Amino acid sequence: MSSPRITLDQWAALVAVVEAGGYAQASARLHRTQSTVTYTIKKLEELLGVKVFELQGRKAILTPTGQALFRRGKALLDEAARVERAAADLARGWEPEIRLAVDIVFPTWLLLECLADFSREQPETRIELIESVLGGTDEALTEGRVDLAIGGVVPGGFLGDPLMQVRFVCAAAPSHPLHRLGRTLTLDDLRHHRHLVVRDSGAARSRSGGSWLNEQRWTVSHKATSIRAARMGLGYAWYPEENIREELASGALVPLPLAEGRERFVTLYLIFADADTAGPGARRLAEILRTRVALAHRPTASYGTGLVTPR
Repeated sequence: MSSPRITLDQWAALVAVVEAGGYAQASARLHRTQSTVTYTIKKLEELLGVKVFELQGRKAILTPTGQALFRRGKALLDEAARVERAAADLARGWEPEIRLAVDIVFPTWLLLECLADFSREQPETRIELIESVLGGTDEALTEGRVDLAIGGVVPGGFLGDPLMQVRFVCAAAPSHPLHRLGRTLTLDDLRHHRHLVVRDSGAARSRSGGSWLNEQRWTVSHKATSIRAARMGLGYAWYPEENIREELASGALVPLPLAEGRERFVTLYLIFADADTAGPGARRLAEILRTRVALAHRPTASYGTGLVTPR
């Protein structure tokens, strides 16, 4: 295979000019003279036989070809940086820190037991946990902020293995007006009452977890707030059954007798940010998660989740 004609240094100059907003700004960012940056870009254009920038007034604007090359060049630089980080981690041996994003529908008690198991083996390894909702998990992966993630969707460009299935139930306090109807409920009944929703933690907030039934809803940032509001009779919600197991057992929350849509199921996936360069710590934590989840998924009589009640 022939060696590439364009160096990482030349790609870095192109990316710097675009992101910094001009040759002068790029020269300051790269700590090089403006003439050096200009020459580097011209050399890149000569080697590729294309025009990357065109002048509009006194400003250099990317050509359509330049836009494509900028995207590819930035991806190449990002990949090179990932390889360097992976090499540094491997040189140090066990990673000093593991960054983990976990969708809040994953049982908290089970996650903490997994982290406790890992910490008993590697007490010096730091854990940075992002408790995410919907798109927040995707963003943590695509932005390179985590090494490992548990989420309901595998983003494009990543590979994930099914980890567990989560059962959601629609529940409200026994004092809620929906329970007082004393009959099987329809979706039309729900439209007349407040729906409690946990906000998507992704910046884009492009996913809602389903179509809204009505405009009567409270959107909160934490699942604990939603559960407390439901216990107070302020609304209803579909909850991961494991998140409200104590409330269901005590009767503080009771499943609504829906004619349809009474339960939902979501598959959670275990996703490496980069399986090829994952360190021994991330791999060991993934192994613990798989083992613990497999042990927890034993059949139980209550509610049919198949999860063992936490100790």
